[in-house]
Amino acid sequence: MKTKSLFAILIAGGVLMTGCNNSEDAKQVDSTVSTEKTTNNETTNANLQKEIDAYKVFALDQLDQFTIETEKFVQAVKAGDLEKAKEIYPHARMYFERSEPIAESFGDLDPRIDARLADLEAEGQGEESWTGYHKIEYGLWEENTTKGYEAIADQLLADSKELRARVETVDVTPELMMTGAIDLLNEVSTSKITGEEEIYSHTDLYDFKANIEGAEKIFTILEEQISNKDPELVKNLSDKFKTVNDLLAKFETNDGNFVSYSQLTKEDTKQLAIAVNQLGEPLSQMGIILE
Repeated sequence: MKTKSLFAILIAGGVLMTGCNNSEDAKQVDSTVSTEKTTNNETTNANLQKEIDAYKVFALDQLDQFTIETEKFVQAVKAGDLEKAKEIYPHARMYFERSEPIAESFGDLDPRIDARLADLEAEGQGEESWTGYHKIEYGLWEENTTKGYEAIADQLLADSKELRARVETVDVTPELMMTGAIDLLNEVSTSKITGEEEIYSHTDLYDFKANIEGAEKIFTILEEQISNKDPELVKNLSDKFKTVNDLLAKFETNDGNFVSYSQLTKEDTKQLAIAVNQLGEPLSQMGIILE
């Protein structure tokens, strides 16, 4: 934060000028700024090591559970148990959605596990490249079958296990956590709120809830540090999370599931969208702990 301001001042003051000698001066300035930024980051990470460790424990636990539930899901698909596979599907995915800031660190595995067909088409790829949960979702709800999806299921399980193993190597930082919380909210406001994520199963509310829980977990872990800087921000965030969670609770069933997203009215989705947008602004202010 402060480093960027310093660099901006140096540029505005004309330090980076043309000419050989000035170019060398500029390199020295850039090196100094880079060193200062690295030092500041290391200091920040050290000060927040407890929070970093807590988040990594959370993410690893979520991906442990994701792998376990994915294995159950794959077994149901391969056994031809359509209803069991449908039952497991949204619950297994919640573990992935909560830990997505870390899961998305792996640009090859994340799309293999979680890509929608529309995502691939936007990148110029075809259905032949489609794998993962949403591919099987199509089979379960659109074709009403598990047949022909056995190999996709095996690959999904292999990818899930590889993801869990590779997460051990992730360098968790406060920046990753805070950016991750905002990205989770963006996921809600761009695809979950429109029903685009679970276009065949209409289980979007499970993903919606999991994304909110993932963002809230990051806030909870950082809450003490945020409170030291801005107690009012903590109260504001707590209130805004409660508002979103209270709205989602209206669509929960007695057995702990959610109604189909197709049952929501335009007014329902409007209220959810407003609550998420109102949460987004204070959530983006969590970065004050890095100042």
